[in-house]
Amino acid sequence: MSDTSASLAAETPRSLTDPRILIPLSLFALYVIWGSTYLGIRFALESYPPFLLAGVRFLGAGVALYGFLRWRGMAPPTRLQWRNAAITGLLLLGMGNGLVCFAEERVSSGIAAVAVASMPLFAALFSGMYGEWPNRRESIGLAIGFAGVIVLNLGSSLAGSTLGAVALLVAAAAWAFGAVWSRRKVMPPGPMNTAAQMLCASLALLAVGFASGERLPAHPTTRATLALVYLAVFGSIIAFSAFLYVRKHTRPAVATSYAYVNPPVAVLFGVLLAGEHVGPFDLAGMAIILAGVAVITLAKGKGNAAKS
Repeated sequence: MSDTSASLAAETPRSLTDPRILIPLSLFALYVIWGSTYLGIRFALESYPPFLLAGVRFLGAGVALYGFLRWRGMAPPTRLQWRNAAITGLLLLGMGNGLVCFAEERVSSGIAAVAVASMPLFAALFSGMYGEWPNRRESIGLAIGFAGVIVLNLGSSLAGSTLGAVALLVAAAAWAFGAVWSRRKVMPPGPMNTAAQMLCASLALLAVGFASGERLPAHPTTRATLALVYLAVFGSIIAFSAFLYVRKHTRPAVATSYAYVNPPVAVLFGVLLAGEHVGPFDLAGMAIILAGVAVITLAKGKGNAAKS
């Protein structure tokens, strides 16, 4: 009896950090929370200019998380880790998220969904440059998922600017390269990686915003400010931490599968909170996207097992 109790006590802490539990939970957070941030950015842009919006978001989240981690006794990043976090944060958050905010002032959500969903394809290309090409099943899943995003937007009026569309493609490519590049670099451990990247990216975003003539609003709307807080807490601290965990413990095709789920989730949030309409193309696109993600996540290839 005592041996059984001791065994259970020993296994309980391990179960809390078991990748078999944390990977599905992290993917769920990426699928739902980052899907909702499309609407969150749309609401926040009612009062806040794009680059300052992203800069304030990551500065607040980064300071809060970094302060909490230091208070709990976690060591600060080394000089090498700060350098790698700065480069990765600039790619993922500075260019990746900042350009999405910039583009959402100029293009429709349909254009944004198609462009951002190209990110796993960029990730597959960059991973291949490092010798980690997707296996056959993952490639099929990537193709199915991208086809689903196209179907999702066939019924939409994709009225947008060329500048906005280019910004979204650059954002997707920058995010993909940053995710692939950082997997092979010495990064800060655990959540300190999240905090360091957000702090570094926020400085670049604020500099770009103020240099381009943006100014913080004197009287922002309540909805815009609440959206900003939601983006900082849920979209940055929680979901970005989940992304960094998934990126470390799964293959690139799985780690980037959220890009295919986010568009249908964004549509659902638009229907529930913004009164947007869902048509037959939307429903068909969602079904195809989810099928593609299922193929990707069920792929059994080398490296798919969690790393210790």
